[in-house]
Amino acid sequence: MPIRLMLVDDHPVVRDGLHGVFAADEDFEVVAEAGDGQEALARAARVEVDVVLLDLRMPRMGGVETIRALARQAPDVRVLVLTTFDTDRDVLPAIEAGATGYLLKDASAAELKAAVRAAYAGQPVLAPSVAGRLIGQVRRGPDSALSPREVEILRLVAAGTTNRETARRLLISEATVKTHLLHLYEKLGVNDRAAAVSEAYQRGLLS
Repeated sequence: MPIRLMLVDDHPVVRDGLHGVFAADEDFEVVAEAGDGQEALARAARVEVDVVLLDLRMPRMGGVETIRALARQAPDVRVLVLTTFDTDRDVLPAIEAGATGYLLKDASAAELKAAVRAAYAGQPVLAPSVAGRLIGQVRRGPDSALSPREVEILRLVAAGTTNRETARRLLISEATVKTHLLHLYEKLGVNDRAAAVSEAYQRGLLS
């Protein structure tokens, strides 16, 4: 029996390309396509699906919400995320919601097929950059979370304030600001203000 696939992406060109990759291989059968999460849930209720290849950022219902809903509606279905985003704020919620794997759209046809086969077998599949982020998250541990004061200082840094201006606004000493900065640098794994702001945006700590 071929692996029954559903392709979920809001870009028809992407779906067409994926369809071409899998339709040419007798080990796979594309049984459904959808342009967003709501449509995917409706399709999954009508056809037998083994693996869902799912984009993350879509209209109406995004990827993470769709993963959670599919886990309730069809718990035996494997979900393999296929997206262009590999930041912490994208990867971690998707994995926590129940995704079996997480790939980026620069994966080759051979990598996609291998990933679908692995997901079908219940094996976790991660793009190298995603695996690196998860390993880094585990190594940082629970103590890596920024305190409310550190986030407050980071927001001021992102706005371009100097240490002296930050100290004046928060009614603390400049030395205290520097101490907070050193702590948040360590937690974010960076060495300077610019890198801290960049990493914070990637993690969704700043918007």
